Amino acid sequence: MAAFVLLGAALVGCGGGGDPAPVAKEPTGPAVTRSPSPKADAAAGPKPAAGRGPGRTAPPTLAPGPGGLTPVYSRRTRGAEKVVALTFDADMTADQGPRAKDGERFDNPQLIATLRRLKVDATVFMTGRWAEEYPDQAKSIGGDPRFEIANHSYSHYAFASPCYGLPTVAGPDMTADVQRAFDAFRDAGAVNVVPYFRFPGGCYDDAALRALGPAGVTAVQWDVVSGDAFAKDADAVAEQVLDGVKPGSLVVMHCTRSAAPVTERAIRRIVPELRARGYRFVKVSELMSR
Repeated sequence: MAAFVLLGAALVGCGGGGDPAPVAKEPTGPAVTRSPSPKADAAAGPKPAAGRGPGRTAPPTLAPGPGGLTPVYSRRTRGAEKVVALTFDADMTADQGPRAKDGERFDNPQLIATLRRLKVDATVFMTGRWAEEYPDQAKSIGGDPRFEIANHSYSHYAFASPCYGLPTVAGPDMTADVQRAFDAFRDAGAVNVVPYFRFPGGCYDDAALRALGPAGVTAVQWDVVSGDAFAKDADAVAEQVLDGVKPGSLVVMHCTRSAAPVTERAIRRIVPELRARGYRFVKVSELMSR
């Protein structure tokens, strides 16, 4: 996958430098599941621990791949409608508490405020550790109908190795790590939580997809890398996104001030320029349902 070639530069801020990530083949042909059967729903593993509110339909997911592998979604390929999903990784690893205590900011409330001001729907892939550090923000994001919270693991440790120097979650612990993040969202009071998961560093292999099968999540990757991690030039980030977006694209960005300091400024250029081209911004759940 071409996206993995760029991840060394794009996601180094999520876990430091290191060996290149493993490249995994994506499962082919999963079907979108809009209304799981009661039997399938009961058989699934951990669910998002926060409710979706009365009257809301369940967000679409993909059917498992061969052998029960967790399905992977990276962009909408049907039709030519000009929709794009902006996604933001709210990264914080389990061992970064001392850095937060010393004043490092892993949040970016100005970015969220700008998305609200510009009326942009978006999906935030949040780690459970981030939700624990910023519970009020997790509740606010997860209570705003413009946003949905998806799972980025609890620990932000890698689910395949090597992965940019990240510590690795043992296979038997992967489902528990995902569930712990959902629990953190619930404890923070987030409501708009969807059963989507993004692998830390974007790294996965068939063993990870198999291990996460009981979690009942759809893994969500991307087709446009923003390059915002540790970037200093907001225009360069904006241009990379604007050059890469096509109908149905899914863009990966970051919601972390210390690791992605120019993202908010880049958004102020990206949004009006894409709208001028006729694009509409949607959450991943809407992109997947179209």
